[in-house]
Amino acid sequence: METKTLAQVEQEIAETKAALQDVHGTETEVYARIVGYYRAVKHWNKGKRDEFDQRKMFTLEASKEYDITEADAPCECSAPAKMVKAEKQEQPVMNTESVSYELYTRKTCPNCPPVKDFMSNIDMAGRNIDVDTEEGLAEAAKKGVFASPTVIFYNAAGVETARCHNVEELEAVFNKVAVIA
Repeated sequence: METKTLAQVEQEIAETKAALQDVHGTETEVYARIVGYYRAVKHWNKGKRDEFDQRKMFTLEASKEYDITEADAPCECSAPAKMVKAEKQEQPVMNTESVSYELYTRKTCPNCPPVKDFMSNIDMAGRNIDVDTEEGLAEAAKKGVFASPTVIFYNAAGVETARCHNVEELEAVFNKVAVIA
């Protein structure tokens, strides 16, 4: 093994630093999926590029702070606009005697527990429908439910008044009802 003096090592370090300052890389071409196929992002129109810049990458490590239970099997769930932390939130208080709801869920749905928790804190007549069963799936198809969770609200006459898929939408509906009432 060749032994080097301190001066030789320092000279090699200086040469390497000088060489690194003269390094000019080439442009990296990023491909992403857009409207069903992959294409270089630099060729996208301005609107699609802005949308791409606003995207957030999902990582499993980042999701551990959220309550996602029974996520072992794949799920045909609607993705919420924003995941909700698993902590209890105070619900608005209002008169809910004249309305009822139907909550369509699946056992393996990672988005269903926050919606179930929200609805369990609301004093309102309603029922939970498991779309993993044949009867539940048939009822969901009859009502045009294509994603879980889905909450359908009915007025006293049995007419559908709202449809929600996540906690944010539920809060918006209840806040609107609280303002109107």
